[in-house]
Amino acid sequence: MSDSNMKCVMVIDSKLPAGIVANTAAILGITLGKHIPEQVVENVTDASGQVHLGIIKIPVTMLHGDKGVLNDLRKRLFGPEFNDLTVVDFSDIAQSCNVYSDYIDKSALTPEQDHTYFGVAIYGTKKKVNKLTGSMPLIR
Repeated sequence: MSDSNMKCVMVIDSKLPAGIVANTAAILGITLGKHIPEQVVENVTDASGQVHLGIIKIPVTMLHGDKGVLNDLRKRLFGPEFNDLTVVDFSDIAQSCNVYSDYIDKSALTPEQDHTYFGVAIYGTKKKVNKLTGSMPLIR
């Protein structure tokens, strides 16, 4: 599918402190890059000969919601209509752990409904991503 038909958004709880919002966006972006490597392209050399590592070749739209919006969005994302989208989430369970093995253990003991989502990144066709997020406001 052509890049012009693809879309990437992050929906973040903008009521969180700025540092947590920034951390959430960074973690979502790094994880998303691993799962859509075809969108991270070649390095660029500037006019001075300095190399800049390749970045994602499509825009990443930053949207905001609150805890309820994120919970509803996540539930919808895991229905059959949207199973072809790439979805990354970041929750209070993950954020509270400094060691990944602790996250694995804590997550295994925490039911999905007890996760408080800080953010969700979504990648897929514009039509489906817009159906989920088209009415959400931009983070400003």
